[in-house]
Amino acid sequence: MRLLLADDHTLFRDALVQFIERADPEAVVLLAKDLHEVMDIMEGAPELDLILLDFRMPGMDGLQGLEKLRESYPDTSVALLSGIAEKRDVQKAIELGASGFFPKTMSGKAMLGGIHKILEGEDYVAIDHNTNEVMPSYYNGAGAHSESQEGSDTAYKNMDEVRLTPREKDVLSHLLRGASNKDIARALDLQVVTVKLHVRGICRKLGAKNRTQAALRAQQMGLDSES
Repeated sequence: MRLLLADDHTLFRDALVQFIERADPEAVVLLAKDLHEVMDIMEGAPELDLILLDFRMPGMDGLQGLEKLRESYPDTSVALLSGIAEKRDVQKAIELGASGFFPKTMSGKAMLGGIHKILEGEDYVAIDHNTNEVMPSYYNGAGAHSESQEGSDTAYKNMDEVRLTPREKDVLSHLLRGASNKDIARALDLQVVTVKLHVRGICRKLGAKNRTQAALRAQQMGLDSES
């Protein structure tokens, strides 16, 4: 396993390297503290399995750093690390070609498991199974207002009261037809992991535990598959 870990927080970077090397003594972990160093290392054409890229480190300029790296090295998998990313950041990163998202609130063991999933060819987004949402990147509600708090316990009378995004509405229309995540991804030209994120958002806003219940509640509120 050959990784490039790019993060400007030395303590986090060193702790993660130590955990990875203890778990896999044969692992090779290269280090960078900003996007400039990442590009310098990549110019040396190393055979890397994965780049772990801090979302807020110097040079990233939001998600432009990810776009630049994906354009320059499309065959190398890239996953984001973050201490403050919101769900919309994660969704956009996946749409731009990131293979995964790791909040810094994760345990080292869970993060290593996610890394292995990406190395096996899967996309990985950390999910908080208590809320069925993207795992928060910050502790104790720090940062901006979390979207995971929005509408979770609200009983809506009709779909006009449900604040679905245009893309969530597209996904929901396919859910009502019984389409699978893969079918929806193909129809809307999205990645499967992005569809999963939208489905979770729909379930949260409708107060549903799963996709089937979400579709039923939407139908009860007057939405049909042609809406």
